[in-house]
Amino acid sequence: MRYVSTRGRAEPLGFADVLLDGLARDGGLFVPEHWPTLPPLEELRGRSFAEVAVEVTWPFVDGEVDRADYERIVAAAYATFDSPEVCPVVPLGSLPSGAPLHLLELFHGPTLAFKDVALQLVGRLFDHVLDERDQRICVLGATSGDTGSAAMHACAGLERVDACILYPAGRTSEVQRRQMTTLIEDNLCAVEVPGTFDDCQDLVKAAFADVEFRDEVHLAAINSINWARVMAQVTYYVTAHLAVSPDGAPVTFVVPTGNFGNVLAAWVAARCGLPVDRLVVASNRNDVLTRFFTTGTMSIAEVVPTTSPSMDIQVSSNLERLLFEALDRDGAAVASMLERFRSDGSVSVDVEVLGRLRAEFDCGRIDDEVAASVIRSVHERTGLVVDPHTAVGIGVAEWLDATGPGLDPGVPVVCAATAHPAKFPDAVEAATGIRPVLPAELADLFDRPERFERIPADLAALETLVRRRVV
Repeated sequence: MRYVSTRGRAEPLGFADVLLDGLARDGGLFVPEHWPTLPPLEELRGRSFAEVAVEVTWPFVDGEVDRADYERIVAAAYATFDSPEVCPVVPLGSLPSGAPLHLLELFHGPTLAFKDVALQLVGRLFDHVLDERDQRICVLGATSGDTGSAAMHACAGLERVDACILYPAGRTSEVQRRQMTTLIEDNLCAVEVPGTFDDCQDLVKAAFADVEFRDEVHLAAINSINWARVMAQVTYYVTAHLAVSPDGAPVTFVVPTGNFGNVLAAWVAARCGLPVDRLVVASNRNDVLTRFFTTGTMSIAEVVPTTSPSMDIQVSSNLERLLFEALDRDGAAVASMLERFRSDGSVSVDVEVLGRLRAEFDCGRIDDEVAASVIRSVHERTGLVVDPHTAVGIGVAEWLDATGPGLDPGVPVVCAATAHPAKFPDAVEAATGIRPVLPAELADLFDRPERFERIPADLAALETLVRRRVV
């Protein structure tokens, strides 16, 4: 498999180079030259999550990693999860239309969020490829909350990797922040930046665009701009489908998302042959994606702090990968669109393109008050406690089911449960009166000393910090 840039001006690369480079040299994102076909679902039934992961993702890495090594790496990655199923599916009753509703629990990894599913694999792939090449990298990333801790945990102690993760001051939950700032490994650096996640992400992209600096410190990306992140997430949509559709009939997936990476992985699964009825993009008040899929216009608005901070984003990087496909893989057209977006703060697709996208995607948004009511009603009805991001997904599913034609009552609905409720204890307690407790391995999180850096939202300050840490 070779990978091309969504902006059409970078040389195609193999998987190992894409893994280490993250962002293409022309500023675009890497995508496969062609989409492989998933193995027949019947061949995957009854197999472990790790075994399914190897079969689903192998076409993306074939020729770059030895098969036996890859099987070992994948098995080790998913041995770190506290559920033998890795990403179990839990029934949640039915929507008013009668459609069965399920939760896909993605928070059983070391940092209690869906990012672990990809990053436990990506960290080990970094280690393997760097060891083979006798190289060292500096992982640079931005986080709205969950990516940071998952990335730093995945890179902790790796001999050939330094990791610097930027997070927006005051815009993560206390648990999310401490999961980054209390790590003690010398190769890790948590960096607090004033502003929003988008400000952090812009700094990271600017650093990658400075080619001389990028080469000097050997930058690598660990955000979902890195294709390996998206690739790894495809697996849990396949295993969820196997769990809820014994006859292989289509399934609807509802995904709370801000940067579009998680729902893009569901789209990739469908593109590779997974029978999917609808993909539902669920937004909080920062509804850039819902506005785009409704109107065809992507426009920057103010980032509003919410109880679901991992979705407090107004520039959804992974939408670029979908636009590349929607524009018939015309890299020049994608580059032109994104240049207009950056200069004007707004850009639109034509009616035909929007129609093609709406044929696959539904969307909706709810605010904090509705999310709190969903947390409360789910607990009263089932005894389960969900986090605010998951509540956004459930709330949008309920809203879609109650409006217009609704959801097909004969199609199972799977909502991604993206984080453990204990990562957002204040919001959960306000909604239910119950304060969720962190697992035993994190019980002393608030007693651990913190260690982090502070810099202004300035590229020169970031580059100075990175050089001091790694050169």
